[in-house]
Amino acid sequence: MSDLLLSVEDAGVLIAGKPFFEGLTFHIHAGRKIALVGKNGAGKTTLMNIITGEREIDDGRRFLYPATTTGYMKQKAAITAGKTVRDYVFEGLSDELEDWDIDYRIEMVIAPLLLNVDDKLENLSGGQLRRACLARALVEEPDILLLDEPTNHMDLELIEWLENYINNYRGAVVIVSHDRRFLANTTDRVFWLDRGTLKTAPKGFAHFEQWSREMLEQEGRALHNRAKKVEQEMEWANKGVKARVKRNVRRQSLAYEARDDLEKDQKAYRRVTSTIELPPMTTEQSSQNVAEFFNVGKSFISPDNGSEKKILDHFNMRIKRKDRIGILGKNGSGKTTFLKMLTGDIEPDTGRVKRAKNLTFSYFDQTRSMLRDDKTLKDNLCPEGSDYLDVRGKSRHVCGYLKDYLFDPEDAWRAVSTLSGGQKNRLMLAKILANPGSMLIMDEPTNDLDMDTLDMLTGILKSYDGTLFIVSHDRDFLDQIVTKTLAFEGDAKVEGIVGGYSDYIAFKKSQKSDPADNKPTKTKKKSGAKNTPKEPVAFTFSLKHELEKLPKSIKLLEGEIAKLEDLMSDPDLYTKDAGEFTRISKRLPEAREELDKAELRWLELEEIKTAANK
Repeated sequence: MSDLLLSVEDAGVLIAGKPFFEGLTFHIHAGRKIALVGKNGAGKTTLMNIITGEREIDDGRRFLYPATTTGYMKQKAAITAGKTVRDYVFEGLSDELEDWDIDYRIEMVIAPLLLNVDDKLENLSGGQLRRACLARALVEEPDILLLDEPTNHMDLELIEWLENYINNYRGAVVIVSHDRRFLANTTDRVFWLDRGTLKTAPKGFAHFEQWSREMLEQEGRALHNRAKKVEQEMEWANKGVKARVKRNVRRQSLAYEARDDLEKDQKAYRRVTSTIELPPMTTEQSSQNVAEFFNVGKSFISPDNGSEKKILDHFNMRIKRKDRIGILGKNGSGKTTFLKMLTGDIEPDTGRVKRAKNLTFSYFDQTRSMLRDDKTLKDNLCPEGSDYLDVRGKSRHVCGYLKDYLFDPEDAWRAVSTLSGGQKNRLMLAKILANPGSMLIMDEPTNDLDMDTLDMLTGILKSYDGTLFIVSHDRDFLDQIVTKTLAFEGDAKVEGIVGGYSDYIAFKKSQKSDPADNKPTKTKKKSGAKNTPKEPVAFTFSLKHELEKLPKSIKLLEGEIAKLEDLMSDPDLYTKDAGEFTRISKRLPEAREELDKAELRWLELEEIKTAANK
């Protein structure tokens, strides 16, 4: 038996009567793990439908090896009232399976995806519905498995489980995903849809960036050589044809055709190799310390059994301007609670959260609550009816600004309800990043984004000079952006690590390899979140006395600073009393420095006290 499952050769596809694919050729063999990549509109969905047979080709040949089955993870489940997860996942299969086989697939697929087979579809969250769609595709065990953004709304443990499942899957798998790390860990081939053609990379996605760059460089050299030849032909053609013989007229016509073809190809090449560059995002946050958590505790009472669930316990952390902090953790581990305490939406049970006075927040939430579906894109960006909006101090026309975020200018008058999930996320980004404030909080911003938008977002966030918090399960994205990681591990345990996701994993491995030494290496050291002193220090009577006095000292300094800042806000102070102006100008920075030192000392003593009580 041949390992060839599907072959498409020299296929043509028409959309709205116009050629979409011409000369489309690809092959899928048993066991292959293929990443399908391409810009929005390149035809990834069309290609998937050609593989399943839902979309017929208009020309060429499609061969499917007899008895080969295909399965496609749909983006949305068709919800029927009363239908359970079991009904949906095993729909069409139950008659073919024995009870033991169903139980086995529940244990191997549905349970790891954290689904309850008896739950009703209409009661599931969006993320649970996506996992139900994935479970349905997996339990079918098709020869060719097609997965469309399977990691959206998954936490890291589920993503790693899915990676392992795919790597051990006997059939062929074709994956569309924006998650670069996921593709790098699971694929051994890449189908690249680029300007109407499909190119096959001989290795997996881990090697794709270098391979595609080499392909584009080779194309650039070929275009350069073509340009030289066309230039010579045009020079000849523009001199005029001395002898009006058919041969010369034909050569002149071909020269003009070659010039037009070259310009079209050069324009397409520039489009695929160009990158969007937006101006840096600067903020007016003056204070270096933007927020601090002092001995914060927070818990909730479970509505199911009345037990107490601790989120934070004696949590201490100092947040500085330009910190880029990634947040990891399962659902319910405390990520959202932490962020809401940071913004002041909820208060801690014990301890306190201090925020800089001029701190301003922008919040990207998964539900896209800032968008009005019944309004147009323009009305969402310019709610007061103007055609212009303020973008970080500069007036921008809404159509030009939408182009920055990969929208067509005509999209400005579309209703938001007509946009795809990825387009809505891009619009949310455009709305929030116009004036992001001094602290930007982003909750799963990469869901439904294609790689081009993800690259654009990465570039924007790298230029942001405010304080950034990102909740994300996209490991590559976190590694590129964040400088610190907070991992909410449940039961009020929070690990603070300097670096991104890879640094966090290295730290966890070092803990497992040497349980007696939980201290990470110098390059992967713990951050300022709930640190423990490197050497045990006795909590002596003098330290206890110092700790008891510090809150009063901090309060006095805060009062003095507030009074000095109020006096300095008087624009006529220098004119009225130059000596007082000089005194305040000198004392204010000194008081701020003293407050910083006092608060840092308070944190240190609290950590010593906590360690001594263990």
